[in-house]
Amino acid sequence: MKKEQSIRKKIEQIKQEIANLGDMRPGLLTRQTRSWGKVNWQLSYTHRGRGMTGYVSEGNYDRVKTQTENYRRFKGWYTELVDLALELVKLTDNKSGSCKSRTRYSQVKINKSIAHNANHKM
Repeated sequence: MKKEQSIRKKIEQIKQEIANLGDMRPGLLTRQTRSWGKVNWQLSYTHRGRGMTGYVSEGNYDRVKTQTENYRRFKGWYTELVDLALELVKLTDNKSGSCKSRTRYSQVKINKSIAHNANHKM
């Protein structure tokens, strides 16, 4: 019961962090120097399977950098949130005896292992 409460508390903390997060956008900012010496910032990212590239002026660099950092924080919190949610579900399922998800996970793991071994036998 204490573990369940601890997980729920951590989930609420993460949700609050996400709610307080400012604007965000995916991407990586890299400095590009032109042959004639002009410096630009290039923003590259993938969204919905499509690669995108744009340029960011020096004046907008700080704002865009903050947005990309916020997105990285969001992704980390999202991953942690899903991990905690799955752990909570396991605890509650084990208490009620309602679901055994281990078989599905084991089968996926076995399938990946078989595929990996098949690809590396050459």
